[in-house]
Amino acid sequence: MLEILFQDEHFVAINKPHGLLVHRSKIATNTDEFAVQQLRNQIDQHVHPAHRLDRKTSGVLLFALTKPALSAIREVFEKEEIHKTYWAILRGYSEPEGMIDYALTNDKGKVQEAQTAYSTINRAEIDMPFGKHPTSRYSWVEAKPKTGRMHQLRKHFAHIFHPIIGDRPHGCNKQNKLFLEKWNMGTMLLHARALSFVHPITNQKIDIQANPHAEFLRMIDTLGFDKSLLT
Repeated sequence: MLEILFQDEHFVAINKPHGLLVHRSKIATNTDEFAVQQLRNQIDQHVHPAHRLDRKTSGVLLFALTKPALSAIREVFEKEEIHKTYWAILRGYSEPEGMIDYALTNDKGKVQEAQTAYSTINRAEIDMPFGKHPTSRYSWVEAKPKTGRMHQLRKHFAHIFHPIIGDRPHGCNKQNKLFLEKWNMGTMLLHARALSFVHPITNQKIDIQANPHAEFLRMIDTLGFDKSLLT
């Protein structure tokens, strides 16, 4: 059963689990479970994804319930009038806050400007040698993309040498292997924490928030981050 975070006559939002595809894809033929299908069956109504999250990314995922609502919310996304907040766990100690301004090339070869603001929520250090370092260090960050490019957060954090744990292919393969072998953790530690926008039909301010799923919480605990900051 999917966790429904928001629903009215126009839209519905869920807290997508790690590992669940939004919809059927030619590049993922090893599953017949999709968020679109599950949500449609759960609420007994057709749903239309307003945006997408990567398979390994959890968190707020918004759907339109009608074609007019879909057109209206897509215009909000296209105008970049929707505000997204993500949580991620990164390799190393990130700066207290920063703005990553680094253009990205899309799958059609077009270079697009891209900006991501971030702040470090908490840092953690564990007694585990890694490479030339006597310990392993990690950062739990809040990121707010100012643009909406494909894999923007994944590419941006890799660009500043603090890749997201569990990210492939943009992350650190050695860290990903460590997490898989040491803690049986094979997902990507990226969570769509919140989505806020002005409802394009009712003009109400909508704020939707999703709590992290079990695997993200397990890593917060395992790495020794301050769990009181989850609120």
